[in-house]
Amino acid sequence: MSDLFSAHVPDDVAARRPLADRLRPKTLAEVTGQDHLTGEDGVLRRMIEAGSLGSMIFWGPPGTGKTTVARLLSGEAGLAFEQISAIFSGVADLKKVFEAARARRMGGRQTLLFVDEIHRFNRAQQDSFLPVMEDGTVILVGATTENPSFELNAALLSRARVLTFKPHDEESIGTLLKRAEETEGKPLPLDEQARASLIRMADGDGRASLTLAEEVWRAARDGEVFDTEGLTRIVQRRAPVYDKGQDGHYNLISALHKAVRGSDPDAALYYLCRMFDAGEDPLYLGRRLVRMAVEDIGLADPQALVICNAAKDAYDYLGSPEGELALAEACVYLATAPKSNGVYVAYKAAMRAAKENGSLLPPKHILNAPTKLMKGEGYGEGYRYDHDEPDAFSGQNYFPEKMGRQVFYDPPERGFEREIRKRLDWWSKLRRERGEP
Repeated sequence: MSDLFSAHVPDDVAARRPLADRLRPKTLAEVTGQDHLTGEDGVLRRMIEAGSLGSMIFWGPPGTGKTTVARLLSGEAGLAFEQISAIFSGVADLKKVFEAARARRMGGRQTLLFVDEIHRFNRAQQDSFLPVMEDGTVILVGATTENPSFELNAALLSRARVLTFKPHDEESIGTLLKRAEETEGKPLPLDEQARASLIRMADGDGRASLTLAEEVWRAARDGEVFDTEGLTRIVQRRAPVYDKGQDGHYNLISALHKAVRGSDPDAALYYLCRMFDAGEDPLYLGRRLVRMAVEDIGLADPQALVICNAAKDAYDYLGSPEGELALAEACVYLATAPKSNGVYVAYKAAMRAAKENGSLLPPKHILNAPTKLMKGEGYGEGYRYDHDEPDAFSGQNYFPEKMGRQVFYDPPERGFEREIRKRLDWWSKLRRERGEP
């Protein structure tokens, strides 16, 4: 495909190229939205000035300039540029690229190898880059929209610096639209509110913003100016950038969980609705709300779990979209409930103790003795039936003798757990009075 780095093409052919391609920056200084990398004090600018580029992983969402920056980087550093995509390339393609890079190196020129969607290579394919990175045959620049920590080999990551590309903010998208207007020689036919709506529709994707702008220019009749409603009708609505199996999914569910834990019902509802809008499975969200109920609310409000299970059942019964309101109700309930991770912490502590002391037998006095032999061995001897004791509480020890009594659960003074704390304190007092350990 033609681009700004190819040979000159006739003006009529260039005019037919997509606007995003025609506006591709010619220098790093023209790149917008990534000042922390390409600005005067940016990481990449410092690398070029120092004359020491190393292998890198460019991590960021689509439309943030990863490919463009890699190409510009090779030009400003005087390196040969090779580009492959992990979607369309295999081992044979990699071998050809490596052989060509070795030949250039013999001639005194190094190669910058740009690998788009590098996370799509399997582990063995990722390992094939290691020798050519180590001997300087190539400077690898891999681009990925996925979290490198999860998708790339540790060996590859140890040899490459991860640089994060940020989504374009509203100011950056606005700058791109102004450049587009200068290139086209005419303003976008949008009123102020519609222009702001178009910027939001781009969702941080510079390429998408220019594609939307092109759609607006194509649709507008002479003298026509669109308001927000007209813009929505012309370009429809660009779907949120969200992949149910990838980072967008995990980022939003993490944000939802933390908003609930942080007792912010408005933020929690916002993230829940974003996931609904993006097509997330509502039953998945129902399961996550149940998890939040037991992890972050616990016994501070025992009704939280009941309400979340009821909301999940209501969705099963009503379906979408009516059932989504039940999940929204549960979400708001969780966010506004008193918070406690007391049971969660106690469970983890008890699990550690179980693993460390898994071979210890319970004390004999609490074991049943169904045979004479077991009775002779002392099973059940000395057991006191709590219902027959004063206050229906014996206070006897239930832990293995070698462990002694343990404390895992420490309820905070919040919500219903304040009442549980009173009970535990009362039983501790009775143990002391009765001389129990």
